[in-house]
Amino acid sequence: MFSSSLFKDSAERAVATFCQTLIALIGTDGAGVVSIDLLDAVQASVVAGVLSILKSYAAIKGPIGGENPSMVDLDEDA
Repeated sequence: MFSSSLFKDSAERAVATFCQTLIALIGTDGAGVVSIDLLDAVQASVVAGVLSILKSYAAIKGPIGGENPSMVDLDEDA
């Protein structure tokens, strides 16, 4: 259940979520949409990354399960 590919997939998703959140918050601050300092943006991005890891864990424990941290069943044979 907890293979190295699962950890790699989950880590990749968490890092991508962190980066996307940070870029979005910095970009919206620069555009004047929101006002947030860098430390708050990093903290919010860390929370988003942790939530991504929890979502990956929930996906493997959920009704679909398997070795993929996705909520979507990618098995074409099913």
